[in-house]
Amino acid sequence: MLAQNSHSEEALLNEAFIQLQQRLTKNYENVFLNIHAEKTVVIIPSLTLDKDILRALKGLVHYEERMLCMLMQLSMPKTNVIYVTSTSIDNTIVDYYLHLLPGITGYHARQRLTLFSCYDASAKSLTEKILSRPRLIKRIKEQIKHPENAHMACFNVTEHEQALAQLLDIPIYGCNPSLLYLGTKTGCRLTYKQAQVLIPHGFENLQTEQDIVEAIVQLKKEMPTVKKAIVKMNDGFSGEGNAIFNYALLPNGLLHTETVKQALHLGLKVVAPKVTIEQYLQKFYTMGGIVEAFIDGEQKCSPSVQCRINPVGGIDIISTHDQLLGGESDQVFIGAHFPASDEYSIEIAATAYKIAELMQKEGVWGRFSIDFLSVKESTGWKHYTIETNLRKGGTTHPFMMLQYLTGGEYNWQNGIYTMPNGQHRCYFASDNVVNEKYKGLTPHDLIDIAMCNQLLFEGSTQCGVMFHMIGALSQYGKLGVVCIGKTKEEAIAYYNRTIEVLDKETA
Repeated sequence: MLAQNSHSEEALLNEAFIQLQQRLTKNYENVFLNIHAEKTVVIIPSLTLDKDILRALKGLVHYEERMLCMLMQLSMPKTNVIYVTSTSIDNTIVDYYLHLLPGITGYHARQRLTLFSCYDASAKSLTEKILSRPRLIKRIKEQIKHPENAHMACFNVTEHEQALAQLLDIPIYGCNPSLLYLGTKTGCRLTYKQAQVLIPHGFENLQTEQDIVEAIVQLKKEMPTVKKAIVKMNDGFSGEGNAIFNYALLPNGLLHTETVKQALHLGLKVVAPKVTIEQYLQKFYTMGGIVEAFIDGEQKCSPSVQCRINPVGGIDIISTHDQLLGGESDQVFIGAHFPASDEYSIEIAATAYKIAELMQKEGVWGRFSIDFLSVKESTGWKHYTIETNLRKGGTTHPFMMLQYLTGGEYNWQNGIYTMPNGQHRCYFASDNVVNEKYKGLTPHDLIDIAMCNQLLFEGSTQCGVMFHMIGALSQYGKLGVVCIGKTKEEAIAYYNRTIEVLDKETA
């Protein structure tokens, strides 16, 4: 009876949330798309993901600064922005963003910007911190002007963000948590099969260590040439939920469950640092996941496509990227080139559109990305669809920054980003510019170094460097960059010069 009551309450809460979301559907064209409409955007940049996986990220709390690009919405003269973080953001960082606003003075923007802090750097997600502070929720609610024209913007949407939206009585421009299964590794494979797109050979809906072992055995039987298998947790982040199994570990190539189980405990390579095999398998048991063939190839790329489904059902292919991966067997996201290669950007965008159509029919909203593993063969590129992230990601904020700064659009049917003046732009972006020597640099120091070395984005040329995650620099020696150029070569030249300057200044 208790379980039945729990399910009934959950259904009622979800129905109430759906009703709340319909407000954004109703106001989308007249308010959301109207740059002169009075509205409030409440930005909650919480990474509400598995704590054990997130623990591997250095300077985690400063990842909340990645969505500061959304302060550029203050360029709309009647838009108010409320930005909530775990810890306070230095005024130097806020001013750095506001000075880039086109056609709006920093003073005017400041009057419409409200910053809140939880003053809590603990490992809990930002949204959970807010939910445990009812007085803070009350203050946020008091700052929302025209609540009927307000919405929340989040990194990802879980039951925590849903609960906060309902307490604030405003909708979220994001995916209903009841649909998040579609973004799990298992849900992705099932969707891709329905869309009839190419995926690596593998098995989904796995839960136990025995499931993993049997899948590894069966994979080798069905693909005798496969050398490695990838074990993936359903809700991994930036590759941190992955592990690599090498079939070379099997003694004399003996392929049966006992030898595979022994080899698993002896040599499974977990991508996330400082996570033991035992800890990984225990987390897998909680989360579930898949086993797939590790795709080999002399020339491999990891492109992605960013999509958006708006509240009235419109599908947009926003951008394509070539991702730069590192870590164990290249499983960790390091950075990205925009746009993806001319050789295949149109192909992967067309595949992503097919998947987005299925997502739209399921009721998905907001931004999401689809990752590919592309291998060049004698007949051309072969694109394996490997993951859908139903959230913002590492390629979201760089593209948003480019679009806010230059006012251009990406045409996926020709793979080109064009500004209103007809010029094209590219960029290289990374969240992982890390060097021990950079520790001790304050936000003021970074801006001073960038100005003195002419690295800052220049409005007259629409080229230059944008920094993010600046707050992580002093303690962790880490920051992010978006290097914008007329060509990919110019963009990477800006990046190389940025590293050169920082190295020289901290020598």
